[in-house]
Amino acid sequence: MSSSVIREPDATAPHPGPEAAPHAPADGDGKRLRGPAARLLRPALAVGSGVLLYTGFPPRTLWWLAPLALAVLGGVLHGRRARAGFGLGLLHGLGFLLPLLVWTGEGVGPVPWLALATVEALLVGLTALGIALVSRLPLWPLWGAAVWIAGEALRARAPFGGFPWGKLAFGQADGFFLPLAALGGTPLLSFAVALCGFGLYEALRTALNHPRRTTAALAALSVAAPLGAALAARPLVSDAAEDGTAVAAVVQGNVPRAGFDFNAQRRAVLDNHANRTLQLAEDVRAGRVPKPDFVVWPENSSDIDPYNEPDAYGVIDRAVKAIGVPVAIGSVLVPETGPLRNTMILWDPVKGPTSTYDKRKIQPFGERIPMRSFVRIFSADVDRVSRDFGPGKEPGVFDMAGSGVGMVTCFEAAFDDAVRSTVRDGAQVIAVPSNNATFGRTEMTYQQLAMDRVRAVEHSRTVLVPVTSGVSAVIRPDGRVVRHTEMFTADALVAEIPLRSTQTPATRFGPLPEYGLLALAAAGLGWVLVRRTRARRAA
Repeated sequence: MSSSVIREPDATAPHPGPEAAPHAPADGDGKRLRGPAARLLRPALAVGSGVLLYTGFPPRTLWWLAPLALAVLGGVLHGRRARAGFGLGLLHGLGFLLPLLVWTGEGVGPVPWLALATVEALLVGLTALGIALVSRLPLWPLWGAAVWIAGEALRARAPFGGFPWGKLAFGQADGFFLPLAALGGTPLLSFAVALCGFGLYEALRTALNHPRRTTAALAALSVAAPLGAALAARPLVSDAAEDGTAVAAVVQGNVPRAGFDFNAQRRAVLDNHANRTLQLAEDVRAGRVPKPDFVVWPENSSDIDPYNEPDAYGVIDRAVKAIGVPVAIGSVLVPETGPLRNTMILWDPVKGPTSTYDKRKIQPFGERIPMRSFVRIFSADVDRVSRDFGPGKEPGVFDMAGSGVGMVTCFEAAFDDAVRSTVRDGAQVIAVPSNNATFGRTEMTYQQLAMDRVRAVEHSRTVLVPVTSGVSAVIRPDGRVVRHTEMFTADALVAEIPLRSTQTPATRFGPLPEYGLLALAAAGLGWVLVRRTRARRAA
């Protein structure tokens, strides 16, 4: 072929067959790059875009790297066939998720980490396949961003109940797009980042290829629209007190040592949290801190069932009586039969234990082991969880000295419906009691803290984050962290917080924005199918 420019066939045309010449990457003027470097360029860019996306996630505050990473990915996927899109998306997913989820292998070796990252990357590959298919449509950044949300929705639900970690939204706690969480929840926030990223690539591509004014304007609009929407959504972000204020305290008792073996010292963990509460009571009496209206302990702060162990009951009761206000206690309940319960207990200084909340989102391969006999082939660590936990059924909102405090236990903060249902049930404040001691000093605790900040803006609620070993925090409804602890340090945070009852559009609309974006993705993929069907018939 004498020409230096090779035009790619229309995606709607019949597949040219396995003997067709492979597509080589192109530079900005449409000229093809050839040779071994050309074959490696797209895979390298796919991996690099994933690493770039990871770099934009907490504990770093480089939120603006996410749209840049999606711009690179958009360039990699644009015009690709489905199979190539899947492979490139898999490479992007591995580049992103392997470093993001490395903490899942803390204390148990690389097998769980590699398995989880690979499964999630396969789902990212499916997402990229869809993006490649719609990338030849007019206004493709819009369709591509909607397909990205479909991929996030899939990962939040499957397999084994889903693992939403790594949503684009969760890297935007410090970002310009954050107010969109209050408008349409994490799906709209992720959609804005993806649309901006794909739009950046399309704007660059059309600029280099001397497009018509209309094409250039549409490409620019796909960047400007999410930026303008985020600016328009800023009035939804407020931390004003609507129902007065309350003085809240979160206790971080610390653990004897990090890792899975901290559970073997559960009495020491309980004593640490009781003693730090007793010290808080002494600080109140001495006038060093104001008296709180209520206190929240972390998840697993008492892994000894106080209903079955009188000694544990006494330790907790003495601490609660000393502080003299309601305390939410994180415990593990051990019924005679059936699964264990990861439970928050509302402990009154006069009445003792009253209301309870059972964690609803049980972490697969952490709190329960699906396919236990099969998984044991690869790792004997599954038997560390000798008895599975069972899920609760209802949201938990505790009446704590007149304040409605909604319980969202640790892993649940990653799930839209778990947090939203708690606010819809009357929570004026959200508490996310967590236990990150298993994961040591890894980035996991900062990734989860960023989720909590996004949830604060999404539902316009103060979020209290008591963690056994840190980082514990108090987050205002506008997403600002106003108090926080250091890791592996016993501490208590006391802060006056606003009580709010107004529901944001995200709270009221619930899953509707996500459903709308899923419908948009389906429409784009349906359009591709119709075009291909017509092309085959014409052929």
